[in-house]
Amino acid sequence: MIQYIIECLAFQLLFLVVYDVFLKRETFFQWNRAYLIITFVLSMLLPWIKIEALKTTVSEDFVSYPVFLWQLEGVELSTTQPKTNWLASLPTEYIIFGLGVIVSGLYFVFKLNQIYSLKKKGTIRYYQDFTKVVIKKSEVAFSFFKNIFLGEEIQKENENNIIAHELVHIKQWHSLDLLFFEIMRIAFWFNPLVYVYQKKVSELHEFIADSAVAKTDKKGQYQTLLAEAFQTDNISFVNQFFKKSLIKKRIVMISKERSKKIYQFKYLLLVPLVLGMLVYTSCELDNKETSVEAETPLKVTVEQESVPFAIVDEVPIFPGCENAVDKKACFQEKINEHIRKNFNYPIDAQESGIQGRVLTLFIIGADGKIKNIKMRGPDKLLETEVKRIVERLPQMQPGRQDGKAVNVPFSIPVTFKLAGTSSIVDKDGLIIVGYNGPKEKKNVDSVPFTLVDEVPIFPGCENAADKKACFQESMKNHIKKHFNYPDEAQELGVQGRVSLLFMISKDGSIKKIRKRGPHELLENEAVRIIERLPKMQPGKHEGKEVDVPFAIPITFKLN
Repeated sequence: MIQYIIECLAFQLLFLVVYDVFLKRETFFQWNRAYLIITFVLSMLLPWIKIEALKTTVSEDFVSYPVFLWQLEGVELSTTQPKTNWLASLPTEYIIFGLGVIVSGLYFVFKLNQIYSLKKKGTIRYYQDFTKVVIKKSEVAFSFFKNIFLGEEIQKENENNIIAHELVHIKQWHSLDLLFFEIMRIAFWFNPLVYVYQKKVSELHEFIADSAVAKTDKKGQYQTLLAEAFQTDNISFVNQFFKKSLIKKRIVMISKERSKKIYQFKYLLLVPLVLGMLVYTSCELDNKETSVEAETPLKVTVEQESVPFAIVDEVPIFPGCENAVDKKACFQEKINEHIRKNFNYPIDAQESGIQGRVLTLFIIGADGKIKNIKMRGPDKLLETEVKRIVERLPQMQPGRQDGKAVNVPFSIPVTFKLAGTSSIVDKDGLIIVGYNGPKEKKNVDSVPFTLVDEVPIFPGCENAADKKACFQESMKNHIKKHFNYPDEAQELGVQGRVSLLFMISKDGSIKKIRKRGPHELLENEAVRIIERLPKMQPGKHEGKEVDVPFAIPITFKLN
């Protein structure tokens, strides 16, 4: 929804810029009227239009998180669970939007009541084409649909010109234009461009009416506009004859020479403009998920039938782990042993003092073979060495999801350090190899949940013997308590797993929520649940408060 609003605003702004630069000064008033109404409607429709011929699909990328960030099997939710109060389940922004609509609607009703009151108090006279309402002790002059409101203090010699002017509004249904924008002001009260559109359309209405009257009595129209300064009610959806801010513009437009017909070709600018917008809206770009780390994440294309290592039903089986109780832990241990056994710090890299982290991602295929190896590191020498090690991994029994062999993306960061030892696993879960000199002490600011010395404490777990287990249990209970299967998702038959990753910060608050799921409705519901998590006591590592990444998959299932 936020993206839709932003796109609407961008399109409206672009349409208005084209109007102000190329069309505003022309005397094609009816064309300009049509331009403003059509472009406003287009700005609301274009974000929904996807034309296959213009469609550009950007390959879906999956940022594979290091395996040690995932620690829960996940929570499965279905429509059979009791729903919370519907008002409590609404996001704050929806509540603010609803309140704005209510206030704007009430203000609209108030303005309608003003018109009704004026008509009720005035003297009504019926004519063939309009109804004249004379307002006592007033100088107002405006029309609303077939009603022309005139103050009795208006000079009689100006009355005929004013009525002729207002009849143009009536015959061309100008009130309908303004009423449309008034309704849009209610629905999009937060959008300032709606007000700009309404103002510009209202100006055009006056130019159109002035132009029609001036054809028969241009001098009389000048005299009427210059005769008096009138006070008018501020009702935005009526055609007011006397409006101080418009009088100068109207006089200029009456005296202006008619624009040459050749200038009507300017309206063809709308064609490439709309086509460009259609190309933009027809593009599909999936960038929903980003890495928790500040560095640029390495991405690997996830093929169809791929399930991340952290959430696959059955992880790939590394040779030697067939009978292991915990095959996931065995897999990780075997990977470490393989790197320890096969690594060889490149001599050229040592001599050049090259060190740093190589982000490594690869896929364990549905046939158990290693493929699609991707790397990003500080130097080609280190990247080549890591690729060589990964290529030497043995063929495995493939991972399985719902009983079917699938591709399993797996990631592991390999850090090369010129240090005096060759330890394999550091405290932050990184693979370490190295030579030459003492190992540097690392300044730890973020530690995964599974490796942090003291996990964050969920409210109510302060006295628990096993705070980690209590945290996980409390997390599941929180999700089940606040879960509300979106009605629209149920109607569309949308279900599936939403993978979530977020940070429990040093102050105990939740931040940096990342999500990936089968549909935006489920993603938004999962994020809403996580945003309602209470503030916790932060995690600690080596006696210092640290950020703790935490991940959990939530499965939505329809019965």
